[in-house]
Amino acid sequence: MLDIRIERTATPKAKPTDETKLGFGHIFTDHMFIMNYDTGLGWHDARIVPYGEISLSPAAMCLHYGQEIFEGLKAYRTADGSVQLFRPDENFKRMNVSADRMVIPELNIEDCLYALKTLVKMEEEWVPHTEGASLYIRPFIIATDPYVGVRPADHYMFIIILSPSGAYYSTGLNPVKIYVEKQYVRAVRGGTGFAKTAANYAISLKGQQEAHDQDYEQVLWLDGVEQKYIEEVGSMNIMFVIDGEVVTPELTGSVLPGITRKSALEICRKKGMKVSERRITIDEVAKAYDEGKLNEVFGTGTAAVISPVGHLKWGDKIMTINDNKIGPVSQMLYDTMTGIQWGKIADEYNWIVKI
Repeated sequence: MLDIRIERTATPKAKPTDETKLGFGHIFTDHMFIMNYDTGLGWHDARIVPYGEISLSPAAMCLHYGQEIFEGLKAYRTADGSVQLFRPDENFKRMNVSADRMVIPELNIEDCLYALKTLVKMEEEWVPHTEGASLYIRPFIIATDPYVGVRPADHYMFIIILSPSGAYYSTGLNPVKIYVEKQYVRAVRGGTGFAKTAANYAISLKGQQEAHDQDYEQVLWLDGVEQKYIEEVGSMNIMFVIDGEVVTPELTGSVLPGITRKSALEICRKKGMKVSERRITIDEVAKAYDEGKLNEVFGTGTAAVISPVGHLKWGDKIMTINDNKIGPVSQMLYDTMTGIQWGKIADEYNWIVKI
């Protein structure tokens, strides 16, 4: 078992009193987990310390060449007051896939799970009690060598920070407006699209800005070669219900293998629904819409779980999906996954890890 040194803060922070105003990503708990890697030593010096600044050289390689990976997951408080995680092993498995692509030393998954559970247990009082709110968990690795040269680093830091976050849907499960990006691309096969690395998000900001300028909330990215095959939304995987069949882009190396995506597909298959993971063009989606066969469109991701799409804009064509209402498949998936996450329904899939 991982040996974790624990240093408790001498000055605990005041916890938020109004959990309806938590927002996302700007409040942090009292402690964080840190572990170092040095070539020749491996991963070592696991510790939980007071949350605070970290010291980096201005020449730290992560600042110059983007050798960084991260994950995102949540801790949920159930009605009986206990705290639980949703498929955290999948996050650390994916983190190792990202690490391999970015030439970062892999982590021991059992050590990561133990570190995460220990940290969340220490910060258990920070897990919100309000319906829909949760404790967001951000594990990440950065290259820290003070060296302005292009090569894999010899020194890294693995850090986990925690942030109490409000309900994603504060006013109900309302459909979002999606803009199909035709000029810029996010990823290509052979690149880093399947890895959860900072550069993928920086490169998407321009398209996101274009969408916001047109009063759309998210970008739907097309493939980077022909710009006709659908890939993913900026912060979500994407799914379509076409004539009763759930269709989602296959994982070809340029799409993030989302854990919520994986869970949604497993639920649909268990319920006997027809599911396809394949290449799908934006033309096929538009044709299905014109023929009245595009029943639903929705995104899947950690933050929203399920995000129904009400409007899809492709050039001058604006598609209104399901009368701008959430559809039955979207609703079923949202109810099932959030029910499991918050302990409201039985976990038939063995996905929950108790703290």
